[in-house]
Amino acid sequence: MTKAKIGALVIAVLLALYLVFAAQRGWIMLTDPNPIAKVMGVALFALPAIGAWALVVELLFGARIERLGRTLGDEGGLPVDDLPRTPGGRIVREAADRAFEQYRRETEAAPEDWRSWFRLACAYDAAGDRKRARRAMRTAIAKERAAAKQS
Repeated sequence: MTKAKIGALVIAVLLALYLVFAAQRGWIMLTDPNPIAKVMGVALFALPAIGAWALVVELLFGARIERLGRTLGDEGGLPVDDLPRTPGGRIVREAADRAFEQYRRETEAAPEDWRSWFRLACAYDAAGDRKRARRAMRTAIAKERAAAKQS
């Protein structure tokens, strides 16, 4: 089990423990006759539920990325991690930008191929643009799911 999976498991267990305690306190406040306590009781149920939903969404996103990565790896299509790095271990930005152009052109040439979107997401991530990397990965997941439905 990787460090990321262990970390996610620890967070999920801590969230579950928090949900139990919050639900207990929420119930106590909901049964209180004071209207302010009732509002706080509702919040104690609502806010942790939103947090749990966000955690589940992120865990599913990670599982889907891992599945696509495994599939692409089995096909031999993962991008090679050979970019030069700084002494601190970060990828040299200029090299990442050059590699990014290759994957951008590949995605423009095959916009319906989830594999090209996956590699583009990896290139965005290497270039330090996490927001676009996540967006491209979501596109890869959607395109793979659409292709699976057509098969």
